[in-house]
Amino acid sequence: MLTVEHALEQLIAAARRITETERLPLTQALGRVLAHDLISPLAVPGFDNSAMDGYALNVPDYTAPAMQYAVTQRIAAGEVGQPLQAGEAARIFTGAPIPPGTTAVVMQEDCSVADGIVAVAGSIRPGQHIRRTGEDVALHSVAVAAGTRLSAAHLGLIASLGIAAVEVLRPLRVALLCTGDELVEPGQPLGPGQIYNSNRYLLVHLLQALGCAVTDYGIVLDDRELTIRVLREAAQAHDVVLSTGGVSVGEEDHVRAALETHDWLALWKIAIKPGKPFAFGRVGDADFVGLPGNPVSTFVTFVLLVRPFLLARLGVNETLPHIWLPAGFERRRVSDRREYLRVRIEHGHAVPYANQSSGVLTSAAWADALAIAPEGLCIEEGDPVRILPLALLTQ
Repeated sequence: MLTVEHALEQLIAAARRITETERLPLTQALGRVLAHDLISPLAVPGFDNSAMDGYALNVPDYTAPAMQYAVTQRIAAGEVGQPLQAGEAARIFTGAPIPPGTTAVVMQEDCSVADGIVAVAGSIRPGQHIRRTGEDVALHSVAVAAGTRLSAAHLGLIASLGIAAVEVLRPLRVALLCTGDELVEPGQPLGPGQIYNSNRYLLVHLLQALGCAVTDYGIVLDDRELTIRVLREAAQAHDVVLSTGGVSVGEEDHVRAALETHDWLALWKIAIKPGKPFAFGRVGDADFVGLPGNPVSTFVTFVLLVRPFLLARLGVNETLPHIWLPAGFERRRVSDRREYLRVRIEHGHAVPYANQSSGVLTSAAWADALAIAPEGLCIEEGDPVRILPLALLTQ
């Protein structure tokens, strides 16, 4: 069986970065991927300014600094003051330009004023509480690198540079198919042996959270000719075709049979639990990813393997964020597969959901993280385990 790392390496290596771009206003660019390095057209801040409400001082001698200064002016944000002479002070507010001659700013809490004289309590250091020109962003520097998924903070930074629109990669076009005669859409009556199609709603929203343009093909019945026709139609207009079910070795697994006959497909057995069957290949010019049908297997393999692959197609190199926490469980049985346990962080420990079956979607809805139980190792309660926060893997 492939290790998770080996499977992910192969997926990333096969990812073909899209190059088509579009220009969007900042109000519409959240979550989109920056196409080119964004070079700052100005320095931020654009002038030396005060980091505090307080007093700007011209200290003539730091070997024995004076503790009293004559207040000669008042400078608010957006105003420009006059030069300070030695021994003078200016009342100044946060963000206001530092007047020429200023050597330090002291915050108002350390000052007292009487009869136009400010008295300073405590030490005065050269340059204290002064934000220097270009301290945040230097002129002509790379403010945001290409391949960055733009967060609210990125967009605020770009706005601070006076830039109103950005060049981003177009959305990745993904076709979603859910295969199986046993599937029924919510709101419809269930027949004997049938189940509701939960994977459709799970995956549509995970894909949309990544900014993908999703075409939902709904349920594809277990018919070989129908499967071939839908796969070919989906491949013509999409970058990626994503399916659930139909990629195992059973007689009714028509996705696998269709792709092996007409296109290219690798069926991987990955040393992962849940989610061992996983397929990757090509339908025409579109990538094909086949996920297992069990809903928790679908969820886990998507966040661990499909999500990084889709981001790689957008030029985003994102490592899985993790923390270490004490195990709130024990694992005495050694497994040859790496387990991703659905856990909740409680009192600083990783506490697992009671039923870890791949069919129990409640475990994923309940959990706020995945705990990694490595292959070949037992875990005692209190042992450190690696935790993947789900909030970071589903956005």
